[in-house]
Amino acid sequence: MLVARELTKEFQSGTHQLTVLRDVSFAVPQGAFVAIVGPSGSGKTTLLGLLAGLDTPSRGTVILDGVDLGSLTEDQRAKLRGEKVGFIFQSFQLIPTLTALENVQVPLELRGESGASGRAVELLTRVGLRDRMDHFPSQLSGGEQQRVAIARAFSNRPRILFADEPTGNLDANTGGRIVELIEELNRESGTSVVLVTHDLALAGRAGRMVRLADGVVVEDTGSGMRDAGSGDAPGRSSRVERHPDGSPHPASRFPVPDNEEVA
Repeated sequence: MLVARELTKEFQSGTHQLTVLRDVSFAVPQGAFVAIVGPSGSGKTTLLGLLAGLDTPSRGTVILDGVDLGSLTEDQRAKLRGEKVGFIFQSFQLIPTLTALENVQVPLELRGESGASGRAVELLTRVGLRDRMDHFPSQLSGGEQQRVAIARAFSNRPRILFADEPTGNLDANTGGRIVELIEELNRESGTSVVLVTHDLALAGRAGRMVRLADGVVVEDTGSGMRDAGSGDAPGRSSRVERHPDGSPHPASRFPVPDNEEVA
């Protein structure tokens, strides 16, 4: 579903060049639930933006559902996201002048889909907000706003969902319910989930954990497939991509495909 190959992201800071990500490579199968973890400044959110096509790498390749994002224009990437990608932001990013129902409807209406209202009602009911659909974001709690954001992210039936610290602004109990909801939608729809978090307890609920440090992948644990029949339990180390000091790493059970395999 997703291939990241030797992703590098650099920024110019005055006279210095800052490398946020360096040669990050991994692949995500369809239906996988993957958590990307690491301390603040490790490059997690930057990586998520590159994977979702919200930003472009300085070097390297992102292939999303067989499409090389680097070969697309900005408008083409936006169209691809609208068709195949859902995104949940830590700060919700709801439109304040629209009700919960309207916030979920808007992406569907922009796509020209019929039955947008019915689909929005269905999703808000699924996330437990049937009685709050006519409320504006300012009238909703943080947990309710995040549930609206989740409903919106799933409105286009995405092939892959990216979530940036989806519980970061929530208390532990509410955050737990949000993760359960994402897990449920992942199981039922087969949508791949790539979630960024600094919370190791939350990350442990995913089938696979990719750990970043200083802009490189230092550990890749598990398959990402929660019901995989391989016999590997979550928590068993399946790959170490690269150590910060650049030392060699073991081969992966999930090697990054080459160009011919992707094609």
